[in-house]
Amino acid sequence: MRVFVVAGELSGDILGATLMREMKVRHGELEFRGIGGPRMIAEGLESLYPLETLSVMGLAEVVRHLPRLIGVRRHLQRDALEWGAEVMVGIDAPDFNLGLEAALRQRGVATAHYVSPSVWAWRQGRIKKIHRAVDLMLTFLPFEAAFYQRHRVPVAFVGHPLAEELPLDDDRPAARRALGLGDDDRVLALLPGSRASEIGFMTPTFIAAVRLLRDQCPDLKVVIPAASAERRAELIDQGVEAEGMQLVEGRAWQVMTAADAVLLTSGTAALEAMLCHRPMVVAYRMAPVSWQIARRLVKTRWISLPNLIANEPLVPELIQYHAEPQAIAAALTPLLHDSAQRRALSERFVAMHRTLMRGASARAAEAVLSLVAREYA
Repeated sequence: MRVFVVAGELSGDILGATLMREMKVRHGELEFRGIGGPRMIAEGLESLYPLETLSVMGLAEVVRHLPRLIGVRRHLQRDALEWGAEVMVGIDAPDFNLGLEAALRQRGVATAHYVSPSVWAWRQGRIKKIHRAVDLMLTFLPFEAAFYQRHRVPVAFVGHPLAEELPLDDDRPAARRALGLGDDDRVLALLPGSRASEIGFMTPTFIAAVRLLRDQCPDLKVVIPAASAERRAELIDQGVEAEGMQLVEGRAWQVMTAADAVLLTSGTAALEAMLCHRPMVVAYRMAPVSWQIARRLVKTRWISLPNLIANEPLVPELIQYHAEPQAIAAALTPLLHDSAQRRALSERFVAMHRTLMRGASARAAEAVLSLVAREYA
């Protein structure tokens, strides 16, 4: 069986490698070709371009590189057909992969897309393009699958890979020891973002909120896991160490596991905090013009993944003008001081963790192989 796989960034290389490994377990004779990184190549992929070929961020950058990207897509389409691919799996990179999938599907190649774009949240008109492009959408989250079912797009909910990496029984004492924290310390994990713009917008507000919390709890320990060396330097420039906050590089899961509560910007960090079973407050601000555009585009009732998964407001969300220090401190206070509320939320998050623990790579491999068997029966 010849499988054409296209990933566009590091996370896609990780997903692609585990998918390929699980497919090989279930099917003895497989060949892989397309675009991938070192992990996918180690699993047997013949990569036609470097992994970073599709990694173009920002509208201006995309426009500048558009002729090259169109050329790459045309070459991949031609190569897949000449090679005799029976199925194509596009891993994330929807703006690039959905067009390639649509072209190959039109020529009789079965297509699957792994990692749903956020079509359920914004630009919902893209569902028509997805309908034309894919024979099967593989989703991480149950509400995504429900969205595709409503729109009559074949879908398989495979679970979230992060749910397999993070333990159901987290060891908070061990995490605290690793960070030099005491068992009786009151600890807040603070994650102001992984992008420079988020650090710039959110850190001053988060510092002000911490000052208010320390008025009531002077011994409050605050630990910040910087996403990279660059973000660490930016956080130091913002004065977090001068405020007596502990700054570490990476180790976000360990920091969240050690905490009593988490204050974070929205994004994958909210899902990670849920999988660490910690109560949290989500606060997010952006430039006023970006906010006016976003509020008209986004169609969901909530923005944080725990609330979207639960379909109820388990997590306080303080967005834009509501993301003020006083409101953030007020939302965090009961989470830091009410052990019964923390325990109830933790138990709910453990139950949600279980729903996402489905063996994502194995299920995705089975779904792709079943799709090919059905298409070529």
